[in-house]
Amino acid sequence: MFGAFERAVAGRYLRARKGERFVSIIAIFSLVGIALGVATLIIVMAVMNGFRQDLIGRIIGLNGHLIVQPASGNRLPDHAGLVARLQALPGLTQVAPIVEGQLLVTSEAGGAAGALVRGIAPADLRARSTIAYALRRGTLDDFRDQDALVMGQRMAIRMGVRVGDRVSLVLPQARGSDFTAAPKLRSFQVVALFDVGMPEYDNRHLFIPLDAAQDFFGLGDAVSQIELMVADPTQVRGATEAVRAALAGQPLRIADWQDTNSTMYAAVVVERNVMFLILTLIILVAAFNIISSLTMLVKDKGKDIAILRTMGATRGAILRIFLICGGSVGCGGTLIGFALGLTVCLNFENLRAGVLALRGTPFFSQELLFLAQLPAVVDPREVVQVLVMGLALSLLATLYPSWRAARIDPAQALRHG
Repeated sequence: MFGAFERAVAGRYLRARKGERFVSIIAIFSLVGIALGVATLIIVMAVMNGFRQDLIGRIIGLNGHLIVQPASGNRLPDHAGLVARLQALPGLTQVAPIVEGQLLVTSEAGGAAGALVRGIAPADLRARSTIAYALRRGTLDDFRDQDALVMGQRMAIRMGVRVGDRVSLVLPQARGSDFTAAPKLRSFQVVALFDVGMPEYDNRHLFIPLDAAQDFFGLGDAVSQIELMVADPTQVRGATEAVRAALAGQPLRIADWQDTNSTMYAAVVVERNVMFLILTLIILVAAFNIISSLTMLVKDKGKDIAILRTMGATRGAILRIFLICGGSVGCGGTLIGFALGLTVCLNFENLRAGVLALRGTPFFSQELLFLAQLPAVVDPREVVQVLVMGLALSLLATLYPSWRAARIDPAQALRHG
């Protein structure tokens, strides 16, 4: 597409001589601007992906990706048949019956707090990676006795509770029609403490064995809901449709995590898209710098263009010469930014540790500690999108100045040069 003559002339124009430094400096600024814009966009999008992945993992790791509940009331009888039917569906990694309820928890140290207790089978709790990775004290191997309890670390600190201590769960309103019945109370031993990094969970969530929860809440063999886990939470919609088809015709409510956390999920998606648009402006500004630098180069080389035309160079050749000049700056900056962005993302942990060491203090408070541990998750499709956008804007920015250069009249340029 580009001949040796055109490449040679373009290379000569890109090497500034004395008196042409200003045009060269603008071209360098354009290259640096596009490189920084592309690199920043890749890095920020990777961090936003990491934030979304980590936040969603912490939230749905406790609550399940899919929830099957009774359409009315809080009892789901004959859940064993539903569990067997759901376990036969492809794509589901866990099917866990759950008993859930709110109550009061008190400690021997005199602490008291409202809590959300969740009854779950010991094997199902151990399979929850969010809890397993977030353990700070104790072990889930001890979560097998009827009086075992796993508590959020923040709640334990607030109530003065340690692993091995006993706490009392109090159900304020006893089951049944006797309004004079005393509240139901049962003692449990704390076997483990977890800290997922989100106060709204660490301050109020408790886990007890499923059998103990059924007995405590007076549900018999029934459960409150069934929680399902899928291999890829971002593709949960397909699993939701499969579950609805398998359980069609039954009085059940089926919702996935995108439904139950729709406001938060929409906010994260909107923030990510807005960040993408804002950072795209950096590349756009750098593309305008290419237009200005190339326009100045065309004006400065008007006499040279006229001489080349009189020597037999065609308008197409002149157009291609300046396309090479502008494209070299824009595409070169895009590729440099691409390499810089991926390098930062791949070494994100080391760079963050170095910055924290230099700063001496953490960026985030203890309540938002999980933000300081965010991974940089590179999405190849997004990187390709950024790369294509940078190359396209760079090439588009060269079209008008190159077309103006090709339209220069040699006679006029020599007469007024």
